[in-house]
Amino acid sequence: MNTHIKARPRVDDSHLPNHIHPVIKQIYASRGVQLAEELDNRASTLLDFRLFKDIDKACDILQSALHAQAKILIVGDFDADGATSTTVLMEGLAQFGYRQLDYLVPDRFSLGYGLSPALAEQIVQLAPDLVITVDNGISCIAGIDIVKQAGIQVIVTDHHLQGEQLPNADAIVNPNQHGCQFPSKSIAGVGVAFYLLVALRHTLRTQNYFANKQQQEPNLASLLDVVALGTVADVVALDANNRTLVYQGLARIRGGHTRPGIEALIEVSNRNAARLSASDFGFALAPRLNAAGRLDDMSLGIACLLSKDINQARRIASELDSLNHERREIEQGMQQEAQAVLERLVVSTQSVPDAVCLYQQDWHQGVIGILAGRLKEQYHRPTVVFAQGDNGEIKGSCRSIEGIHMRDLLESLNRQYPELIEKFGGHAMAAGLTIQETSFELFKQVFVSAVAENLSEEHKQSVLLTDGALPAECFSMDFAQLLQQAGPWGQHFPEPVFYGEFELVQQRIVGEKHLKLVLKHQSAKLVDAIAFNIDVKAWPNTQARFAQVAYQLDINEFRGKFSLQLIVREISAIT
Repeated sequence: MNTHIKARPRVDDSHLPNHIHPVIKQIYASRGVQLAEELDNRASTLLDFRLFKDIDKACDILQSALHAQAKILIVGDFDADGATSTTVLMEGLAQFGYRQLDYLVPDRFSLGYGLSPALAEQIVQLAPDLVITVDNGISCIAGIDIVKQAGIQVIVTDHHLQGEQLPNADAIVNPNQHGCQFPSKSIAGVGVAFYLLVALRHTLRTQNYFANKQQQEPNLASLLDVVALGTVADVVALDANNRTLVYQGLARIRGGHTRPGIEALIEVSNRNAARLSASDFGFALAPRLNAAGRLDDMSLGIACLLSKDINQARRIASELDSLNHERREIEQGMQQEAQAVLERLVVSTQSVPDAVCLYQQDWHQGVIGILAGRLKEQYHRPTVVFAQGDNGEIKGSCRSIEGIHMRDLLESLNRQYPELIEKFGGHAMAAGLTIQETSFELFKQVFVSAVAENLSEEHKQSVLLTDGALPAECFSMDFAQLLQQAGPWGQHFPEPVFYGEFELVQQRIVGEKHLKLVLKHQSAKLVDAIAFNIDVKAWPNTQARFAQVAYQLDINEFRGKFSLQLIVREISAIT
């Protein structure tokens, strides 16, 4: 897939403060920052919890449950957002003085996502007084009905888009339910769980609950390391509010105020806690946490986050690391098989199809989401990958590109073909669904056709937006540090990418498929660079003396020494 390099147009940045470095000021403005307040990451700038619809109802239920010391069951999900959300409520509610707390995470392979009817039957047997869903629930109509019929109260906390029908819960806290005024629609499930605790603390504070009980108020800031991890792991848009949540969590970790579980995950990932970045959450910590839910049981990941003992946390983190290595091996095998199929298809049609839809009986259900993401990145097409489920069903994981809202597309197909999709849910860029194995060919046909109707030629182009050429005086450790401090960077607030011509001084392959380079800038400065997962058929290129490079400015740490390094996003030889 050829990526088109395109410079962002220069925009007016005069509305931003002059004390900001001019290059960074332009970077902010080009990412849509309208007000200087959006760059203020103090906790006091977080949006008001009162903007959530139903949050007062949820607090009333929780208040009654606290006075009665009711039995509470938190129903989570098997990804990193679900694990961190579960952790936040388990630990947060315990700080308030709730003593009967437990959690349940559905098994991905036997029960699937969310509070399903099968999971509901298990919940009824456990007989809690109150169920709180985290990172799921908005689409769990049938399961919540079963729980409610058993006389159990239900609070739904979720962030997924609502369907035509809402569940029969006692309270629903979800910014994406109709009529909710909370502006940050992209908040992760863990953020919603955190806000529920903030609202509850406020409710009890106004009633002098803590003073009357002579009880210390919950220190909810202690949960922000977990909130930050879950927010980045779920790849939600980093709007101003999410950036503040992530910034605050990173600040706690860098300052040495994190829990043993996150400390152990940082260690096993070979990262430096004092210099941790948002991308470390996404590329190092979250995959290890997610590996538990993909291959085994997410309770292992939750146990790591809840652990109070560093040695126990290290043992669990080591298990998670081993699972992640296993996950990588499974994924690589699946990716090779999928690419072989697609390459044959591309050869026969001379072009990439409008959408990718694949199923193989022996593919691992826990890894299809990652595979769908990899194929989407490689071919720049909406992608669905299926794996075998139970009782003749297959489960699909979808990833999309700009221009195709995946959940809306599935909803449209569900209306046109009401018998085709058993269940579905998700967001614009990622979704999941279940169909009958016998329906795969029909689904593939109508899915590809629906995408083709909505996909323009422009959307088919993979575009890498750059922030233009970096001035020579910015090739410095000082500016690289300024850039790091200007974050957190992430989804919809991308890390700056610069573009320029360099002389190729040295080039060699390391670790089988990474290209290590020494580049000379036009200012005669030499700088190290690395291009990950390079096409080894094209590089090293001994014929080329110069190259056009799109890159991120990075600080490399090796044996306690720091040096400037470019992370190469795209490279093309100048011949």
